[in-house]
Amino acid sequence: MDDLPPAPDARARLELRAIRELLKSQRRRIRSQARAHPSPFTQQGRPGVPPGTGHPTGPEVLDALPVPALLLTPVSGDDGDVVEVHCTSHNAAAVAYAAERFPDSPAPRWSGPVSLYERFPSLSRTPVPRMISRAHHDREVQGPEAVEWVVDGASGPVRLIAEVRVSPCGDRLLLTWERGHRLLMAAAAQRLVRTCWAEWNLGDDGVEPSRGFRQALGLPADSPLPTLSDLAGAATPDSLPGLYQMLYEVILRKRTADCSLRLRRTPGRITRMTAEPVRIAPGSLVWGIRAVFTDVTAERLRRKTADHAEREARRQRRHAETLGEVAEALREAVLPQFHDELAAFGLQAAVVYRPDARAAGVGGDWYKARKLPDGRLLVALGDARGHGLAAVTLMAKLRYALAGLAYTEQPVEQLTYWLNESACADGIESTATAVIARYHPEQSLLRWTCAGHPNPVLLRDGRAAPLPSPAGGPGLPLGVLPGTAYAAAAAPLRTGDVVLMYSDGLTERRNSDPDQDTLRFLDAAALSFRATAPGPGRDDLHRYAEDLVARLDGPHRTDDATLLVLRRTTPL
Repeated sequence: MDDLPPAPDARARLELRAIRELLKSQRRRIRSQARAHPSPFTQQGRPGVPPGTGHPTGPEVLDALPVPALLLTPVSGDDGDVVEVHCTSHNAAAVAYAAERFPDSPAPRWSGPVSLYERFPSLSRTPVPRMISRAHHDREVQGPEAVEWVVDGASGPVRLIAEVRVSPCGDRLLLTWERGHRLLMAAAAQRLVRTCWAEWNLGDDGVEPSRGFRQALGLPADSPLPTLSDLAGAATPDSLPGLYQMLYEVILRKRTADCSLRLRRTPGRITRMTAEPVRIAPGSLVWGIRAVFTDVTAERLRRKTADHAEREARRQRRHAETLGEVAEALREAVLPQFHDELAAFGLQAAVVYRPDARAAGVGGDWYKARKLPDGRLLVALGDARGHGLAAVTLMAKLRYALAGLAYTEQPVEQLTYWLNESACADGIESTATAVIARYHPEQSLLRWTCAGHPNPVLLRDGRAAPLPSPAGGPGLPLGVLPGTAYAAAAAPLRTGDVVLMYSDGLTERRNSDPDQDTLRFLDAAALSFRATAPGPGRDDLHRYAEDLVARLDGPHRTDDATLLVLRRTTPL
């Protein structure tokens, strides 16, 4: 790893120098302590073994091994190849292993040499024959290697998995094994969770790594094992402060610590390095560092994505709240709250509005009631396209445009025509539905037009029915087609008559039939009238409106909803 270029900036070079000085100073302390307190193994003789003690016997040495072992004698043919393998002895650990794996079978014992492959036939189909042959000819240790074979037990075939090693032992061979295949499991664990580990000796920079250490860190398979100084030299500049702090905590403060590490060979990979001190005795110097490396790139990417999504959600929520506040303020500014100003016309009015909580809290529903210079009353209710601030802006524009047009004293069909032209001039986004009416108090007559909106409903003597449509039926919504002509219908009102104007958000259901929506509204209007029996006061009329909206409202609603109620009182 020394072939990498130096860190690119002065600060990174200082961080790297600090790391290397920390490691060098610890090495000096270790060597100084080692000279002051020499190891007992450097003294003459062997500690704990009295002079003149005799050499142990072969069986004693075999039984001293902590792992199961078989002593083998290879038999060579005329060409020198191994043609047979005799098992001449085994140790106590092998007997204990057999007793544990085959509790219902007697432990395998023999008094003289037996054929290895006759006793364990399935071993001949494993890597063991090859390992024995190479150990015999090359006189080199073979393995450890994962071996699987099957042995017949009292309750059926038993699959055995072991890490097998074959070692030359004089003119014989020693076959040892450890249960399971820890090396393969360790390699699989490193691959599955992208983890590796290593232990560094601070006295001489020696390193004992796990399998896959180089691969996990993105190093070439044939590269020298990196010292801690090499690791620091290969780290990206932004990793060096954290690496120094971690080494300081482990070496000087003798604590477990971690840091995030990125190497310049693999800058897109983020590795968490968690290290602990290695000490020979409590309170002694830190002689080594044991560290686990875990690839956290995917975890960091998921966290970054989640953080971005959370920030975006907060931004969208703040944006929606701001739009809702602005839209609500605009709505409050432009929509009237009826008091007794319509009494001069022999009318009472009440309005109930329910916003669409899924959007910005407001929508495009609008209504208006205004006295005109000719002594008549303009009454209108509409529904502008969309939700939130855009819809409120459109409804305010249409409402004020209608107010200005109404002062021309032209009939309502002409007002509707002009309002449609105004909406069409703004483009396809400025579409809306509306009922526009003028009340003539001297005749107790309501003349009205419909632009794609539900017809007003007349509630008379407790029975509800839609007002008959103008000649030719309802007209197109506003803003759809310029040049559209609209017709008006006339409805004479009696004392006590109630006219209900509403937006379709109050009755519309997903995938519902408009006719069924109208019938549902008529039934609810009659039921509320019988249930509340509204008295002559305006507050009584408002309670009726609230009860009617409550009957129709619910979680099924997908739009804002408005109900405007007009009641004919005493004649003028």
